[in-house]
Amino acid sequence: MSTQPPPPGHAPRPPDEESGRGGRRAVPRILGRDSRGVGARLVAAGSALTVAVGGDRSEPLLAKAPKAWMRLLPYLVALSFVAVLIPVTTQVLSNDYGVNGGLAGAIGVAQSAPLLLAVSRPLAAWYIVIVAAVLGTIPLFHGDAHHPSPWTPMIVVGYVVLCIALALRESRRTLIRIWLVTVVVSIALGMLRDRSSQDTGVLLIVLSGGVLLLGALLRERGETRRKLVEQETISEAERTRRTLLEERARIARELHDVVAHHMSVITVQADSAPYRLHELTDEARSEFASIAAGARESLTEMRRLLAVLRSEDTQGDLAPQPGIAHLRQLVEATIRGGVPAELSYPELALVAQLADVPPTVDLSAYRIVQEALSNVVRHAPGARTQISIGLDEDALLVIVVNGPAPEPASPLESTGTGHGLVGMRERVRLVGGTLDVGPLRAGGFRVAARLPLSVPDSPPA
Repeated sequence: MSTQPPPPGHAPRPPDEESGRGGRRAVPRILGRDSRGVGARLVAAGSALTVAVGGDRSEPLLAKAPKAWMRLLPYLVALSFVAVLIPVTTQVLSNDYGVNGGLAGAIGVAQSAPLLLAVSRPLAAWYIVIVAAVLGTIPLFHGDAHHPSPWTPMIVVGYVVLCIALALRESRRTLIRIWLVTVVVSIALGMLRDRSSQDTGVLLIVLSGGVLLLGALLRERGETRRKLVEQETISEAERTRRTLLEERARIARELHDVVAHHMSVITVQADSAPYRLHELTDEARSEFASIAAGARESLTEMRRLLAVLRSEDTQGDLAPQPGIAHLRQLVEATIRGGVPAELSYPELALVAQLADVPPTVDLSAYRIVQEALSNVVRHAPGARTQISIGLDEDALLVIVVNGPAPEPASPLESTGTGHGLVGMRERVRLVGGTLDVGPLRAGGFRVAARLPLSVPDSPPA
């Protein structure tokens, strides 16, 4: 897209709001469903670790993962361990410890199968495993004394895997109790083993404690990060909402000055009609008096509303509201601030039509250009800027295009919240127009607004 402004005499056309031409897709919406979607993606990205934990302890691990294969992953891992541990436990108990084949298979199933339950209920799985592990050590005391005891290597592996699931789901107090039970049971069974056998009790104590501690720290760190991201997202939403409300109040204050002028004219004309127009009937005089009274009452109500809307620091702000006629002074002030800006109007034959622009459209056009120039000063100081004002059938066109900054200097504001665009959208929405904003491929930024000259009775929802 070219950054050159259209030549004078040709009314610039902003890109189609709906079709997304001219970089519409490159810029996310500030408000609406897209902003909520952005907030949700931020939360999901910041809490990638705690997605495995889930908000509800009855939910399976990774139950809130965005993809189906991720939700199935815990079951596949648990099923893999079960498929390996059951036959290995059966074979080792039968061949090395001399346990009956049927009993060895039952012990293997009781010690390994609960790993599938650990995906959704790890604490219940731990109760089953610890009982099965203790009962499974009884036949080992009558076997070969040179093999590991009281825990077989398969129990150690399965128990460590179960501790991972416990650490991702249970509280710190529960994990401490689980580890203390593991220590007590390991020491008690270790006192019954043959001294010539390899002691695996200390190994299980150390491994289980380390896994539980590391898993708890990672889970708590992930929860803290998730809460922090959620709080930042909520704070950003609140800031956007506060900016929106402040901008609406500002618009209401400005519209008061615009509407009050017209109401004052109506009052003066209605009051002076009996003196300007001769041969008025008594009914006509009464009608004009009623119109004047209604206009004065409306002005009184508007002033009461304005007293509520005006903040303390704007109580004395009674200057007339600016419009298109004041754009040249605005551009000159911007040039003095170090931004080379240029303002172009349409043909001279159309300049007269600008005087008939509705006050709300006139004020909205000025504020849009003002905010666009402020963004150039803040984020691209020194960038060449072109402001184009044109007429397109029944609409006023406002386009502000700036190129990239001439030098890679740091902007006055390194982080942009996009809250300035909130005011633009509110003003365009007020008059029922369209707004298109977005970066240029060659660098820079563009703001294009189409403001209908016939203002709707009520803004679109």
